[in-house]
Amino acid sequence: MAMNSILNADNIKKALDAFAVADSFDHKRFFDMIGLKNKSADDVKKVFTVLDADNSGYIEEEELKFVLKGFAKDGRDLTDKETKTFLHAADKDGDGKIGVEEFTTLVKE
Repeated sequence: MAMNSILNADNIKKALDAFAVADSFDHKRFFDMIGLKNKSADDVKKVFTVLDADNSGYIEEEELKFVLKGFAKDGRDLTDKETKTFLHAADKDGDGKIGVEEFTTLVKE
């Protein structure tokens, strides 16, 4: 499933451009800019499924580093600092990965 079948491609491009500089990524602003915060829980779960590259049911730290590429192929890699900050914000049960419920909660914050 392509991300632009769930979200507006122009919004994705604007958000990726806004966070093009290393260490500038802010997940709350990003989710707001791409319109994900206003999507249904079902659409948020669809986005999660796209980002869960190995289909494990979780977004692990290694997948999280490449999360922007999940929105567009030309998205940059997150820095280690950005990846750890993002993981820490979402991983409420401390298992080192993000489940679909944790992701949904993070998006809707």
